[in-house]
Amino acid sequence: MSAGEYDLVAVANRLPVDFTVDKSGELSWTRSPGGLVTALEPMMQAADGAWVGWSGAPDLAHDPFDADGMRLVPVTLSAEEITLYYEGFANDTLWPLYHDVITAPAYHRQWWDAYRRVNRRFAEAAAAQVAPGGTVWVHDYQLQLVPAMLRELRPDIRIGFFNHIPFPGLEIFAQLPWRRQIVEGLLGADVIGFQRTSDAANFVRAVRRLTDLTTRGQVITVTGADGRVERHVRAAAFPISIDSHHFDQLARSPEVQQRAREIREELGNPGILLLGVDRLDYTKGIRHRVKAFGELVEDGRLTVPEATLVQVASPSRENVGAYQQLREDVELLVGRINGDFGHLGHPAVHYLHHSYPPEEMAALYLAADVMLVTALRDGMNLVAKEYVAARSDDRGVLVLSEFTGAADELTGAVMVNPHDIDGMKDKIVQAVEMDPREQRKRMRRLRRRVLEDDVAKWSRSFLSVLGAVPLADAAGDPGSDADPRGGEARHEEFADDVAPGELAR
Repeated sequence: MSAGEYDLVAVANRLPVDFTVDKSGELSWTRSPGGLVTALEPMMQAADGAWVGWSGAPDLAHDPFDADGMRLVPVTLSAEEITLYYEGFANDTLWPLYHDVITAPAYHRQWWDAYRRVNRRFAEAAAAQVAPGGTVWVHDYQLQLVPAMLRELRPDIRIGFFNHIPFPGLEIFAQLPWRRQIVEGLLGADVIGFQRTSDAANFVRAVRRLTDLTTRGQVITVTGADGRVERHVRAAAFPISIDSHHFDQLARSPEVQQRAREIREELGNPGILLLGVDRLDYTKGIRHRVKAFGELVEDGRLTVPEATLVQVASPSRENVGAYQQLREDVELLVGRINGDFGHLGHPAVHYLHHSYPPEEMAALYLAADVMLVTALRDGMNLVAKEYVAARSDDRGVLVLSEFTGAADELTGAVMVNPHDIDGMKDKIVQAVEMDPREQRKRMRRLRRRVLEDDVAKWSRSFLSVLGAVPLADAAGDPGSDADPRGGEARHEEFADDVAPGELAR
C-alpha cells in the first residue's frame, strides 16, 4: 500500500471537530469538546499530523481537509453501520462487558461483522496517511482490531493503542465469543496503554490464556508460524489526565468565582452543597449516590434545606434502551426524594439533564463543598481531576469510588465502595463534617498530583515509550534488538499478580 506524508496519525472513533456540508458542498466545522482532543491537539499541531475519525453523522462523506492546524480524514459510516458497529457492538457488547457486566452484554454476529468491516475502513484510512517510518496512535475500544489490520497493511511503522475504559478480568472477558480476535487485533500494536496497571495485567493474562505467546512482565513476545521472534509488545499503564493548569486558571478567573457565589445564592445558600457530575450512564453509580443521599435525609443525618444535592447528568446514548431505562429510574428516584423531603422552593435534589460549558462546570466545582464521584466502574474519571484542579482555595472534599482509575492516583480523597450504600452514607457524612484543616491537607496533596501529572505529560510519556520501539523495515523484518520496553519505562515491569495502582505512578 502506498505511503502517506504524515509522521504522526491519530485514529479515534470521532474526529476532533463536528462538521457539516451544505447543499452547495460548502464545509463548516466547530471544535468538539473532550479530553482526547485537549490531550492530542497541541502535539498533532506541532507534528503537522493527521487525525482519522468519523464525523458523527450518517452517510456524510468528504475528502480530507485542514482544521485547527491538523489534517482531518473523515471515515464515512452508514446509518446501518452506526446501528450495528457503534450502538450495537461497541456500546451494547463491549461497553457493558468491559465495565464488569453491570448490565448484560448482547452478542450478535451481525454486530461483530460490522465491527470488523468498520475497523478495516479505519485501518485503511490510517495506512494511506502515515509516512514511511511514521507513528499511528489508535484510541479506544471501538477500534481494537485496527492495530493488527494496520500492521498487515503497513509493517514499516510504529503503532500504539490506548484503551480509555477498563479492561476486564479474564473470567469476564472470556464470555466474548470473539475474545481471541480482539486480543490478536490489539497485539498488532507495539505499545498498548491502559488506565490502570490492573487493566494491563488483565490483558496480559488474557494473552497467556488465549494464545501460545510467551510473556514476561509487561512484555509479550510475538512469534511467527515458524517460531521466529517477530516483535515485542508492551502492555502497561499510562493514566490519562486533564489540562489541569488551564482548568486551574479558569477557576481562578473573577467571572467564574462570581458565578460560583451566584450558584450558591440561587440554591438558597445551603450549609452543605453536594455535587455529582456525570454522563447519564449506568456505570457512573448515579442511582446508588442519589439513594444514599435520600436515606441520609430520611435518617436525619442530613437535613433539607441545610443540605442539598446537585446532580448534573449530561445526555448520553439516548437511542440505547438501557440508557432510556436509567433516565426513567433516576428521575423517579429524584422525584420521590423531593416529594418526601423537599420544601417549597428548596428541593432536596436539583437534577439537571444538561451539558454545560467548562466555565459553568468550574463554577459548580467551586460552589460545591463535597464532590461525589461514585462510579461502579470507570477507566479513569476525569471529573474527579477537574474538581481538584478547580479548588485553588484548598477547600472541598472529594468522595471517590475505589473502582475508578483516579483512585490509584488521588489518594487524598475519601474512598468509597459505591455498592455498599451504608458505607457510602458514612463516608458522605465524614466528608460533610470534615475539619477545614483536614480538608486543606487533603486538597493540597490532591492538587500537587493533578497539577504535576497533566494531560500533556500523559501524551508525551506514551509517545516517548512508543518512539523507543525499533522500527521494522518495509518488508516487516524486525529492527535492532533494542530493549522492547523502551525509554523511561524500562524499570516498570509488573508481576503476574500486581496490586492495582502499584505502577500507575
